[in-house]
Amino acid sequence: MTWLDTEWNADLRLTFTLLCPLCPIDPLFVQIKVGDTLPTVSLKYCPYDPSLKDACGIPQALSTDSFKGKKVIIFGVPGAFTPTCNNNHLPEYHEKYQELAKKGVDQVVCISTADAFVMDAWGKWTNVGDKLIMAADGNGDFVKATGLDQDLTKVGMGAVRSKRFAMVVDDMKVTYIGVETKFGVSVSGAGAVLAKL
Repeated sequence: MTWLDTEWNADLRLTFTLLCPLCPIDPLFVQIKVGDTLPTVSLKYCPYDPSLKDACGIPQALSTDSFKGKKVIIFGVPGAFTPTCNNNHLPEYHEKYQELAKKGVDQVVCISTADAFVMDAWGKWTNVGDKLIMAADGNGDFVKATGLDQDLTKVGMGAVRSKRFAMVVDDMKVTYIGVETKFGVSVSGAGAVLAKL
């Protein structure tokens, strides 16, 4: 089983859930890890346009294949505008962008399972400008393909949300992955990532 077998994995995952709905661990699908190749997934984003102060631009496709030959940081948040994401997680990457760039990082991508318009509006609200790419994983394809999805229906946020995570991808290979297991930002923060570059 490879990370490119996304649809096959999803079918196995659904079958296992139906057969064993009370099992706490899904043995057929684990999180992406250091050394794995990033799966090919298409995200959406609105390119930064300083002339659009309030309105959003036209969403464009952003394939993870475009990360080939680059060092990219991808960090995922459960929800745009939510307190921890808005006040702690996103701002730290914005503030430390130059430090990350000096370490050879070509792009910093923020991912949420919101749509491209919400992500664009969030980027405007937080004044990230063109430093960060605010990418939408609207159907949850990326987080499901990497095992970084979570079900937040209990808090009214839907069945497919991103876990809070950060990864460093160098020429499509994962060299660092930090997934939060508790509330707050630690292993997925910009400071933690900087220490691993």
